[in-house]
Formats: sequence, structure tokens, C-alpha cells
Amino acid sequence: MSSTESPAVARRRLRLTLRSLRDDSGMTQAQVAEALDWSLSKVNRIEGGDVTISKNDLTALLSHYGVRDDELVARLVEESRASRRRGWWTEPHLREHLTPATVRLLQFEAEATMIRCFQPTAIPGMFQTPAYAAAIMGFWSEELSEETRSARLEIRRNRVKHFFEGPNSPHYLLVLDESVIWRQFGGTRVMADQLRALLDHIERGRLSVRILLLAEPGVDAFIGPFITIDLDDENAVLYREAQAVDDVVEDVDEVRRHRRIFDQMWQSGLHEAASVRLITARAAAMVASLDHPGRG
Repeated sequence: MSSTESPAVARRRLRLTLRSLRDDSGMTQAQVAEALDWSLSKVNRIEGGDVTISKNDLTALLSHYGVRDDELVARLVEESRASRRRGWWTEPHLREHLTPATVRLLQFEAEATMIRCFQPTAIPGMFQTPAYAAAIMGFWSEELSEETRSARLEIRRNRVKHFFEGPNSPHYLLVLDESVIWRQFGGTRVMADQLRALLDHIERGRLSVRILLLAEPGVDAFIGPFITIDLDDENAVLYREAQAVDDVVEDVDEVRRHRRIFDQMWQSGLHEAASVRLITARAAAMVASLDHPGRG
């Protein structure tokens, strides 16, 4: 395990191991709680990843399960420690403006081996220019304070920096509905700059994009934006958002369902080269339109 492993990934790995150890022991959560003089909710929250577990509690739990493997104990103690580690997102002026799901998203991204994203309405936050992001954030002026909007814009800038400047940045697969490249958040100039920035990410090899054409409607017409994050060869999580509500889903069946949906859209979209040509043409058309008075 990496010494810099994100808290969310460490907590997830720890809780899954503890649940597996309990299953192997044949004990129920209630039996464990009674034996250790804990509340049932404490056991449930530990296995659910809702809380961290102290070294003393972890040692008592492993002893109760009869774990004698020193290497396993040491690994779980380190994962418990890592689960409490603080990251850049915990800075007070940022943390209070993040939803719990977004905090987990940032941590899971730090450990991702592959990310797949579907966006039917806007360029994903990971690739937004400051002007484009500010234009989108402006739509939430009634729901979010100026302080919160400012903090979230800073978070988006940090997110890009930490994601792409790491030694092992994962590849990012993105499916965009065609309407995204036509919807001009911030006006023509802002949108043209945004599309050129997206093309720059593609050229640098950070990103692969496929466009779903409006003329060929499919399952994308009935599903909202989502992200699946591969953490290793076997584990993945799902992030979904709708307006101001977001959540992280770890249910294996639900993650697999969204992966199947993504794969269907990826196969039915324009291939990368054609998608790049479409984005390039759209950006060029907007730049050309800026020569006309009253446009942009």
C-alpha cells in the first residue's frame, strides 16, 4: 500500500477487509458489538466506512476475530492510519464548502487507474477553464453563497493540478452529448476557449473523447451525468450528481450497470478522430463568428 494512499481508498479497503473477516468468523454485527461492548451502530458505521477506526479498536476487533497474521495486522493498522490522513481538500476554507460525496470523489480520483465520465449538459469540471467554470457557477447564485462558489472554483483548479501533475495520472475516457459543444456557457468567446482547452487535453494524451450525435438518440437521452472510477483491476466506484445533490455508490451491481451503459455509449459515439474534428470545427465556427458585430 502506498504511504500516500487517499483516506477514502484506505477506508474502503479497510472496511471491506473487516467485513470479510467477520463473515469468515460466522458472526453477526450484533454478536461482535455485544462481545466488544460496542453499540451495534458503531460496528455498522465502521463496516460501512462512515467513520474511521482507532488503532485500539482495530486491535481489539482483530483479536476477537482471531487474526494472528502480523503482516495483515500491520497492513490494516497502516490503512486505519491512512484513513485519517488529511489532504489539500481538508483546508478549512475549502472543506466546509464540499459535500461529503465530493470529498470522497476527490480522494478516489487520487487513486484511480481509469476514469470514465458521461456528461449530457456541460464540459466536466476536471476540464473546465476558469471562465467556463465561473459561468456555470453563476447559475447557482440563488442556492450557493458567493463564498461557496469561490471556494468551489478554487477546488476545481486544485483538482486539475493534483490529478494531472501526479506521477501516475490515469487515462480519462469522456462521452459527451453533442449538445454540450453547442451550449455556450459564458458566451461565444468563453465557449470557444473552452473547446480549444479540451482539444489541448486530448492532444496531450490526457483524455479520449467521443461525441454522441443528437441525430442518433440512445440511452444517453434518459440518464444523467455519472463517473465510474477504477481503483484497481477489481474495484470501482460510481459518482453521480443531479443539480445540487451528489452521491458515491459502491454497490458492485450498480457500478457494473453504469459501466455497461458507458461502454454502450462509447461504442455508439463518434470515434475519437471524428469527435476531435467535430469539436475543432465547432470551436473554429465560434471564433469566426466573433468577427461579426454583436456576437460573443
